[in-house]
Amino acid sequence: MNELKNTLLLDTLNGLTTERTPVWMMRQAGRYLPEYMRLREKYGFFERCQTPELAAEITLQPVDIVGVDAAILFSDILVVPQAMGLEVQLIESKGPLLPEPVKTIADMQRIRVPDVDETLHYVFDAIKLIKQQLNGRVPLIGFAGAPWTLLCYMVQGKGSKTFDEAKIFCYTQPALAHQLLQMITDTTIAYLKGQVKAGADVVQIFDSWGGLLSKGDFETFSLQYIRQIVAALKEEVPTIIFAKGAWHSLESMAATGAHGLGIDWCIEPQMARRFAGNKVTLQGNFDPAKLLSPIPTIQQEVKQMLKAFGGRQHIANLGHGILPNVPVDHARAFVDTVKEFGG
Repeated sequence: MNELKNTLLLDTLNGLTTERTPVWMMRQAGRYLPEYMRLREKYGFFERCQTPELAAEITLQPVDIVGVDAAILFSDILVVPQAMGLEVQLIESKGPLLPEPVKTIADMQRIRVPDVDETLHYVFDAIKLIKQQLNGRVPLIGFAGAPWTLLCYMVQGKGSKTFDEAKIFCYTQPALAHQLLQMITDTTIAYLKGQVKAGADVVQIFDSWGGLLSKGDFETFSLQYIRQIVAALKEEVPTIIFAKGAWHSLESMAATGAHGLGIDWCIEPQMARRFAGNKVTLQGNFDPAKLLSPIPTIQQEVKQMLKAFGGRQHIANLGHGILPNVPVDHARAFVDTVKEFGG
């Protein structure tokens, strides 16, 4: 394995002092890059995920084009429900569709905890290839969806702003919900361990819909499962939890032993630090829509964000995924401003 030349991300997650703040962007490998759009015209979404050469090419694009301090595996959180036996379609510009969602005890017969080496080997193959092609330039982040977020899609069957059906499922059939959440958790632990074995340097758990739950329900239906995942991985590799909107639980998330916590733009860095304590690295929290501002405004706003985090135990990132209509030079301005900012 090639020695890493840029260890900023790993050092920051491990609590070390670095000469500057590391920077990467969620969804950095994707729709705002013309190079990605060209591949999208030729290949279907899951074809891109399941072909290691394509996944590697897409993963490396933002490293080459925008100059980020880490690569993040090009894949999707819904490969896990797919591996567990559910059909997942990805409709371009519309989002995911799971035509036969889980609603009843009978539906549970259709899903299983799979052998990840059999069902998700293409992800591990992609990671090996990416690591080879990165040649130690920057670390590689692997990832998975949090069990609660995956349950949302597996029960709702499609994207939603509120995921009412998923919540009703949890509130009216709690035993079934916990059975499903545990199956997702067991699959995810095996899947992330496979990613680490293949070469991932860091793993991030995306709980995109964690913010839909109250503090008590977040503990019951989300955090107790994330805790199991972090416990299974934290000795092997640095872990980051990103639970969008779940600021109320930053303290409990920090207590999992995760190395990093992602925050969105709706919470101020000082408040996040107060909740999370001093042992954990914070990641975030630029509003992706602000990347459509004029470049001088982006530069000014990024500097303000960096000052607010105080230059320590911070990974510069967006508070959610980059939008498809962001001009590439605006994304580059975000990255460059972080790189040029003094401690």
